Amino acid sequence: MNLMSSKLSKFICNECQALYHKWVGKCDSCGEWNSIVENMPKSRLINSLELNSLKGDSIPVKRFQTNISEFDYVCGGGIVLGSVILIGGDPGIGKSTLLLQISNTFNKDVIYISGEESIEQIKVRADRMKLELKHLKCAYGTNLEQIMYTLDNSDPGIVMIDSIQTLYDGYSDTTPGSVAQVRACGNKLIQWAKHHGIPLIIISHVNKDGMIAGPKVLEHMVDTVLYFEGNDSLRILRSIKNRFGATNSIGIFEMGDKGLTPVANASKSFLKNRSLIHGSCIFPTVDGTRPLLVEIQSLISNSYLQNPRRAVVGWDVQRLAMICAVLESQCRIMLSGKDIYLNIVGGIRLVEPASDLAVAISLISSWYKIAIPTNCIAFGEIGLSGEIRPVSHVDQRLKEASKLGFMQACIPKGSEFSQQMKIIQFSHIKQIDTWIREQANPN
Repeated sequence: MNLMSSKLSKFICNECQALYHKWVGKCDSCGEWNSIVENMPKSRLINSLELNSLKGDSIPVKRFQTNISEFDYVCGGGIVLGSVILIGGDPGIGKSTLLLQISNTFNKDVIYISGEESIEQIKVRADRMKLELKHLKCAYGTNLEQIMYTLDNSDPGIVMIDSIQTLYDGYSDTTPGSVAQVRACGNKLIQWAKHHGIPLIIISHVNKDGMIAGPKVLEHMVDTVLYFEGNDSLRILRSIKNRFGATNSIGIFEMGDKGLTPVANASKSFLKNRSLIHGSCIFPTVDGTRPLLVEIQSLISNSYLQNPRRAVVGWDVQRLAMICAVLESQCRIMLSGKDIYLNIVGGIRLVEPASDLAVAISLISSWYKIAIPTNCIAFGEIGLSGEIRPVSHVDQRLKEASKLGFMQACIPKGSEFSQQMKIIQFSHIKQIDTWIREQANPN
């Protein structure tokens, strides 16, 4: 090796793509042995970048509406041409089903690359859903070079990859699904989509924590990240990242024999068969720009364990611990030795601090075994000293509740609103405790 080539040469880890100036036996980044190989960069002519001014009118974003109302809403009004959408979710939750339904709405060729299911399996699902799929062109393949060659010799309206973990790039010696393979395959597919201005939808596996598997950099490279959530027949499509719309927007679907059906009145669906006993409170959440009413249920029971259970579904367990500590400190409600079960009905996950007050009311109601009025909602953030702080979107929350027949609301003192309904304003958690105990004898 001559002096010039030795200066240009670098060593790279096949597992995590970490760079080294000399060969080592073990990668310090990922801990793999014998994964460092020499990487000789190819000499190439470099041109300067074109610098542009941001003055003047911007070019309107071109979108394609799929007429699947909830999907278009989560995407910000439809699929942006040339954008890349990453969809993750548990196995069997409906990711491939959604792709077939989107395929049925395009009037140009749809290229569907499957690395998991055979063509016959996809056809069986399409027949069951009674989809015509006139423009769908499906192929089974996992070799990225072969897939890229196919795309270069086609003129599709949209490309779908199911899933990114099954693809492999022959230039990397690692196995399909590894961090290096997912990063390499994802990067090449995204560059192709951006260069040709063709939308790309990528399906991704999730890990045991429900997060998209593989390198986090994949989520940074794409334009939109959507997560499927839910249980039973309801499915929730949540926007975690969206360069062309609001984040944290959600779309509600119902899974049936003919696929995913958008739910017109999501709040009504979540309140169906609602519990009318103690330990229940209705919280109006705002995901993106849409208000949605959900039921929060809690159960407090005696514990026979050294470490009492804290079973939480759809909420942050650390935030529950904080609320319990505030109730013990301010209201003398001793929860430290009790088993606590908290559930957000319908499989939805709440991330708003505004849900603190509804959770606290649910816990206090369960502690005293006193039900709050069935036509009441609650929202507000709770501080460590027990103060109840105002939150945003007050009128949106009240309006949605009023549409469904709710007549009163527990909200933070000092909130600004114009909606006409019975409003009870609280400034401290002690006032909530007193109000709930009064419900045992309202007269």
